[in-house]
Amino acid sequence: MSDSFVEQANQVTEDVEKLLGEKKVDAILCVAGGWAGGNAKAKSLYKNCDLMWKQSVWTSTISSHLATKHLKEGGLLTLTGAKAALTGTPGDIGNIHHMHETAIEGLICLCPRVTLDTPMNRKYMPDADFNSWTPLDFIAETFYDWVTGKDRPSSGSLIQVVTTGGNTHLTAANL
Repeated sequence: MSDSFVEQANQVTEDVEKLLGEKKVDAILCVAGGWAGGNAKAKSLYKNCDLMWKQSVWTSTISSHLATKHLKEGGLLTLTGAKAALTGTPGDIGNIHHMHETAIEGLICLCPRVTLDTPMNRKYMPDADFNSWTPLDFIAETFYDWVTGKDRPSSGSLIQVVTTGGNTHLTAANL
């Protein structure tokens, strides 16, 4: 992690190029992402925006760039951004991955409606209802299916992940 986008992007790009060389991959799956709530009046505006850019915009930008160099033709690129950013309160400073509108073929944006069930999220939200959180196994299985061509949405899709009462399903997300 760096406080400089250029430094972080260059480091990740160099590391991936050392690892892959000229090889192409079937998928690039960027699961970093989230959402920064609040509005321009919030005392935490700058802090929230900085966090949003670093954990969501930087990672999505780097992943998208890597896809232009290392993704096989017909490969899968997924970016993750919170569903809340699609339907936030007017004035919210949210982070939606508008990259789904770019010319990167194979891009699908995954928009979890609620929290992903990760150890860090459990640590920082111990009193939350975990039955409403999306299990990472579901995300992994979905990515596997998409990479292998099963039930894969078309390029440019925004796919909402909905978990209620421990049951998870996918649906098209609307702006």
